[in-house]
Amino acid sequence: MFTRRCGGAELLLVLCGLDASLPCPRHCICYPSPSTVSCQAHDFRAVPDGIPPHSQRIFLQNNKIGRLLRGHFPPAAATLWLYSNNISYIQPSAFRGFRRLEELDLGDNRRLKALAADTFRGLARLRALHLYRCGLLGLPHGLFAELHNLRYLYLQDNQLEFLEDDLFIDLLNLSHLFLHGNRLSSLHQNTFRGLGALDRLLLHQNRIRRVDRRAFHDLGRLTTLYLFNNSLAELSAGSLALLPALEYLRLNDNPWECDCGALPLWDWLRSFRGSTSSLVCLSPPEMAGKDLKSLSKEEMPTCLTEEEEEGGGTGGGAGGESPNHLNRPRSRHNRHRRPYLPHGDQHNPPPPSPRPPRGRGGNCTRPGRRAKGGANQVPLLHEPKEKDFEGKNDGSSAAGRKNKCVARTWVGPPSGVQRATNAAAPPLAGAFFWSALLASLLTLH
Repeated sequence: MFTRRCGGAELLLVLCGLDASLPCPRHCICYPSPSTVSCQAHDFRAVPDGIPPHSQRIFLQNNKIGRLLRGHFPPAAATLWLYSNNISYIQPSAFRGFRRLEELDLGDNRRLKALAADTFRGLARLRALHLYRCGLLGLPHGLFAELHNLRYLYLQDNQLEFLEDDLFIDLLNLSHLFLHGNRLSSLHQNTFRGLGALDRLLLHQNRIRRVDRRAFHDLGRLTTLYLFNNSLAELSAGSLALLPALEYLRLNDNPWECDCGALPLWDWLRSFRGSTSSLVCLSPPEMAGKDLKSLSKEEMPTCLTEEEEEGGGTGGGAGGESPNHLNRPRSRHNRHRRPYLPHGDQHNPPPPSPRPPRGRGGNCTRPGRRAKGGANQVPLLHEPKEKDFEGKNDGSSAAGRKNKCVARTWVGPPSGVQRATNAAAPPLAGAFFWSALLASLLTLH
């Protein structure tokens, strides 16, 4: 506490903007406008007594303070810096009634580990919350409830392994979210739900291996996304397509698997007009060391298996039927031999050339077929009526009878038709002539 006994020093304090008449904690410096108490770097093990009740800015960083309790600070504070201390416990009501608090810096308190869900309840005007390097193992649901004016949230360099769904849902005006340097392994569909005003999301230096394709569905204003130095082998192009305002994307230092599954991501990167880092492939071996972003279409692997390319598709279904047979492409080598047919017809295709219709008389000379009447016996064709012969034996209808069967059995000609070798008169007609001649001679005698 400064007194008027300072003599000549009083004038110096006034010239420097300090008010020697105001109460001030021992070893601290106080400023009148705005009302400020500066007590940093004095090895305080507890919050000092005597902080003026109307203090707007309180600086207690770089000390050894271990606990924060209710009543340690005046509720008129707008700025409270407590970073780089030894804080291990914060009483849930420590900040109750701090309706003017806009910035709270609790960073670099590595023994903090845990926070109660209502620690920040009621801080309606809070704009910046620093919780970096606090050794936090988890964030309880509701920790950020009703912080509608929060703009900056610093959670980097903790030991967070999991984020509750809808943890940030009340942060309607949050623009910067720093989560890098943690142990996160996955991002779920509702991890960032409600962050419609978010501009920067830093997730680098985690252990992220899986990103849900809907993880960024509420981030329509996001311009900066850092995912480098994680464990990502793949990333859905659909998740990035949900970021229409994205300008800066960092995906380097991940074990990218550049097989056919990376084709959608490769295609999205080709159309992205913002700034991106390299995406060096780790596998398969033939792609290792290559930058996915710079590969040409010809260098990208194909998703088709050799069996699918050949049109074979030996799936596990009945008769070799694959459950994905409708997605199989046409065979590159056999497309001129047989057409692609759906379902079972693919394995029972029609013959290359038309055949006569099956059934009775369908293949009259095929050996080994049994017909009625005995083995290998060819049934006789029914003799057609007179009108059936008109125009059918003159060769003009040969094309129409191309696939008709011809009976190969000895059938006699119709009555009244002579064979070609039968030129002589019938024997019965000669006998009648001689009998008549003999009878006439007998009458003469």
